[in-house]
Amino acid sequence: MERRTFLGFMGMGIMASVASAGETLPYYVWVKEEHHALLASIVRKLDAIERVVGYANFNLIGFDATLLVARNHPKIIAFTPEEQAYIEEIFYTDPVQYGFYGKRTIDNLTDTIDEKEVVKIHGTGHYLFKGTSHTALGRIIKDVGKSVVLTSGVRSVVKQLALHLRKIQSENGNITLAAHSLVPPGFSYHSLGDFDVGKRGWGHENFTANFARTPEFWSLQKLPYISMRYGVGNNDGVRFEPWHVQIV
Repeated sequence: MERRTFLGFMGMGIMASVASAGETLPYYVWVKEEHHALLASIVRKLDAIERVVGYANFNLIGFDATLLVARNHPKIIAFTPEEQAYIEEIFYTDPVQYGFYGKRTIDNLTDTIDEKEVVKIHGTGHYLFKGTSHTALGRIIKDVGKSVVLTSGVRSVVKQLALHLRKIQSENGNITLAAHSLVPPGFSYHSLGDFDVGKRGWGHENFTANFARTPEFWSLQKLPYISMRYGVGNNDGVRFEPWHVQIV
């Protein structure tokens, strides 16, 4: 897919200066008021596609396959050219302008995950890449205990897109705040082997700073083969994520 000329869907406040990593942004980037309905329509379609293909499969689905499902399913309306252009703008825009400084991990919106390279983790609805990631999870469970559970593994561009857009909605259209919690599609290390873990039975609490108060978290810190990707004050501009595992 060729990049489109961006149509300026995202509005921007007055920019006093371009902030460098670690500095406080002097502005926020928002979804323009007239495009909230467009954003909502995209999210509704992505939610419907997730219901059709299933939660686990949605972690792996590619963008072209997503368009195909929407176009062919009788209860989902195909993505409009305007909606596709919006998605492209979200994917290809340099997120430095809204305070995210992480590196790009996926170059193209249409890049896909080779299903031969992943393994489904029983009882979680998630996948891990075979080899290093899969082995690391096994070692974690052995070293820390079965109270540790995989909460998020491999994410396709589409899965990260859906998470990111839902977060933008929950932040009332504030893309800057959303990017600090759920990184833009194309910039997630979940596409390179990182994964999330939590305390069994904790639910959403596993994705809060409260996870750092658990015995499981402190046991994880002692393991030499993993580290925490997003610590306090990290240079990527991402919130503190004590649950996010980086393999070292």
